[in-house]
Amino acid sequence: IFDPRGYILTNNHVVQDARQINVNLPDGRNFDASLIGTDPATDLAVVKIDGQNLPYLPFGDSSQLKVGQRVIAIGNALALEGGPTVTTGVVGALGRSIQEPSGSTLDDLIQTDAAINPGNSGGPLVNLNGEVVGINTAIASSAQGIGFSISSSTARPIAENLRDFGK
Repeated sequence: IFDPRGYILTNNHVVQDARQINVNLPDGRNFDASLIGTDPATDLAVVKIDGQNLPYLPFGDSSQLKVGQRVIAIGNALALEGGPTVTTGVVGALGRSIQEPSGSTLDDLIQTDAAINPGNSGGPLVNLNGEVVGINTAIASSAQGIGFSISSSTARPIAENLRDFGK
């Protein structure tokens, strides 16, 4: 949740074929969500829930990240019961590009060794100040311990445009 009004930034590949979107918060609350907009070129999407006192994280400035800086990846790895998964690691590289299975290329990615697994997609990569510096999106399946997050420098303006204009 990047906006206290209930706007949630996630990956397009998480919601692209969904007929219904359900959001479960760590405090046990469960919400039906509405799709606000998607940007397949950057693999980002915004959904919205309606609720009170929603926890949210502010965006940080990914342009200030340094290789070797500690980060935290949050998600729902493997959809295991018991709530969110939190892993730590470091920024391994900045400005990476990868090609997705769909053939599109994602640019300006943060490479991290914080464990990112299926189910972490759309979750935040957070700096030690509690700011979202990336959106977890992919892993290098041919390697071990290499994950990628869309930088907040890329994600934030797209999230705000999707929230405000739906595109």
